[in-house]
Amino acid sequence: MSEMMIGLYVFVLATLAGKEVISKVPPTLHTPLMSGANAISGIAVVGALVVAGQANTPVVKWLGAAGIAMATVNVVGGFMVTDRMLRMFRKD
Repeated sequence: MSEMMIGLYVFVLATLAGKEVISKVPPTLHTPLMSGANAISGIAVVGALVVAGQANTPVVKWLGAAGIAMATVNVVGGFMVTDRMLRMFRKD
């Protein structure tokens, strides 16, 4: 089995497992869980940078760049939601 097929297999399994786990989270815990997941997204940015930096083929470079973009959007969105949540608890 090629490395690309193994990577695709892991991606599909992680997607299905993540969907199953996230669907069980009650709405009251979603925002705190998302703010805690920002650290994991930061690690994904670093991993995507490593992949893009060591890429040998254009396809891998594009996939690495896409990973960087998606993980960065996730981190920024997570911090925006966390900031909004924390503003709700400030005293006027």
